[in-house]
Amino acid sequence: MVEIREVLRAWLDGAGLRTVGERAGVDRKTARRYVQAAEAAGLVRDAGADAITDELVGAVVAAVRPVRPNGHGPAWEALARHEEQIRAWVTGTGTGKAGRALTLVKVHELLSRQGCQVPYRTLHRFATERCGYRVKATTVRVADGEPGVECQIDFAFMGTITDPDTGRDRKVHALIFTAVYSRHMFVWLTYTQTLAAVIAGCEMAWAFFGGVFKVLIPDNLKPVVTDADPVNPRFSTGWLDYAAHAGFATDAARVRSPKDKSKVERVVQYVRGNFFAGEVFADLEDAQARAVFWCQEKAGMRMHGTTAARPAEVFAAEEAPVLLPVPADYDVPVFKDAKVHRDHHIEIGKALYSVPGDYIGAQVAVRADSELVKIYHRGQLVKTHPRMRPGTRSTDQTDLPEHKSAYALRDITRLIGICAGHGENIGIYAERILDDPLPWTRMRAVYRLIGLVREYGPGAVEAACAKALDLDVVAVPKIASMLAKAAENTPALLPRTAPAGAARFARDPAEYANHATRPALARSSSQGTGIANQGTALASTGTGGTASQGTSIANAGTSLASVGTGRAVSSGTAGTVGVGAGPRYGHGVQLHLVFSHTEAPEQAQENHTAQEEAR
Repeated sequence: MVEIREVLRAWLDGAGLRTVGERAGVDRKTARRYVQAAEAAGLVRDAGADAITDELVGAVVAAVRPVRPNGHGPAWEALARHEEQIRAWVTGTGTGKAGRALTLVKVHELLSRQGCQVPYRTLHRFATERCGYRVKATTVRVADGEPGVECQIDFAFMGTITDPDTGRDRKVHALIFTAVYSRHMFVWLTYTQTLAAVIAGCEMAWAFFGGVFKVLIPDNLKPVVTDADPVNPRFSTGWLDYAAHAGFATDAARVRSPKDKSKVERVVQYVRGNFFAGEVFADLEDAQARAVFWCQEKAGMRMHGTTAARPAEVFAAEEAPVLLPVPADYDVPVFKDAKVHRDHHIEIGKALYSVPGDYIGAQVAVRADSELVKIYHRGQLVKTHPRMRPGTRSTDQTDLPEHKSAYALRDITRLIGICAGHGENIGIYAERILDDPLPWTRMRAVYRLIGLVREYGPGAVEAACAKALDLDVVAVPKIASMLAKAAENTPALLPRTAPAGAARFARDPAEYANHATRPALARSSSQGTGIANQGTALASTGTGGTASQGTSIANAGTSLASVGTGRAVSSGTAGTVGVGAGPRYGHGVQLHLVFSHTEAPEQAQENHTAQEEAR
């Protein structure tokens, strides 16, 4: 229509067709057709510019396109005769069991085989408009809503940063927060995409914005959404706990629906290209500090293309005053389902926590933060423990069976108290058993004693323990033997001292009386008699008590020493007397007498022969 108006206006001014075509930017032949159609509709050259009306232009358009009354040419009409076949090919319903849609290049080839020769561009327009090929749905703009209400968040891969600790490049992700109303944004950089990372990013975002938005619109992040659903998505327990702590609601976007969070989706490219690309960061902390500055000073102060305003200024003026207050610091907990094992414990973070025995084999829900571990069963809190470091355990003795808690916890005092509850002497006996540098190694003996109480009753065991304590016998097998023989009430007979008798290895005193047969020894008869008497005393003391025996041996040794001295002075013979212990346990005494003589060898041999005959 513009071309026709321009051609007709130039022609009415008196210009030639060539000039008219150059002014309108069309070919001379096209200009001639426009002018001829206008003349046929009643336009004369001397008419003014007011003669170019919409009706005249419409008549010219209808005249120059007589072969396309509906706006399409012969090729379009040829394709209309194959419309059903083309629709079946592009949708896959006419390709057999495989059911795969054909490309338009293949469709164009198949139509050519059937004699339908049309331009490919005409086929593309026909398939798009009439046959449902790659139909693009229309869209509408959604209102931004009220200030301070909605904030869209999304994770996006930025690039890599060299870790100074390991020297290796690590992938960096950005959690981007975009206010829907003002378009003000915050970027949180992290190496991971865990729930702890998401919560840490939220905490930093609230500090950056100075408040909390009422509704968060996240993508289907795995730490946030456990079951994606267009209508009723299911959120993770940790995320719901944090949402309750901060006071915001969550409206997750649908799967593969970027239009549900279009504000933050469009910003991802801007953050990656304008902030991260081409920059060199010392570490993640340096990158985060520069990201905060970039969000506030550059991205926040740019002139936004849609709102035609600076996001930071709009946020400060209209959104910041209506945000929710910043919540207190959040201790990120661990939520886990655990099974109560046969040992009355569950494992959380490589530490053990006791649970009452009624829940053995059941599945319990656990919430563990840095201070407390709370255990729930079907929504009811059943146990609370202090958080323990890995490798340790927290055990409440009330969670264990009463007859096993003392053994499991090595509670010596409690075990003695259990025994004392059955009887005073049983308690004393148990205390005597456990009187050991390593008392827990003797606990089984005390449990054996408690088992005897269950088997024979506390009265019988009390009597047996009293009798054993009188005899100073601390051995549980002895108590069991007494109870088995029913001897716990028999009076105890103390051992009596056996009467003194002849020692087993004592020698006849006469053997010590006939040693001296030499003349020199005869002069010392009184001394020999003393030795014999002393030998007799030593023999008799071999069967006596230990104390008297020691005294007799000492006296005998003194006498023998004096005898040896007297003989040496009177006869010139040096003598030594040795007193040796007899058999084991001190029964009997052996005397060894050794003499050296000054007489001649012949005399010594004669004396020796006389001694042998005397013996």
